[in-house]
Amino acid sequence: MQPDRAERCARARMDSGRVFTDQLTDMLVQRIFSWKARRDRFMTGEDRGWVKRAAFQPTKSLDAAFRLLAAVKPVDYELRRSGTGPCTAKVTLKAAAGAATSPSMPLAICLALARSLNIEVETID
Repeated sequence: MQPDRAERCARARMDSGRVFTDQLTDMLVQRIFSWKARRDRFMTGEDRGWVKRAAFQPTKSLDAAFRLLAAVKPVDYELRRSGTGPCTAKVTLKAAAGAATSPSMPLAICLALARSLNIEVETID
C-alpha cells in the first residue's frame, strides 16, 4: 500500500529527526484507523464522515490516546507514572513492541504506539 501525502510529508520531516505532534497523530490515525488526514479534519471513510482535528488530539487527550490503544488490540500494555516524574508507556503487539517516556501520558502512549508500529520517532516538538 502506498503512503499518502500526509505520511510522506511526515516521513520527510522525520528525516531531520524531528516530528511534530500533529504529524505523529496523522501517521497513527492513518495506520490504525485508515483515516485520511486533511488540513482541519480527518476523513473517516464511513459514509463520507469526518472528525475535526480539534476534537481528536491523542497526543494531548488521554481519551483519544486510549481510543488508539484499544484499536490496535495490544497483546499487553503497561502505563506508569511515579509522582511528578515522567510517564512511561509500553505497548506489545503481536509482531512488535514499543516503549516511550514523556512528561504527559497521552504523548507517551502515542510514542509507544508509533514505535510498536515501526514508525520511527526520535524527538517530538
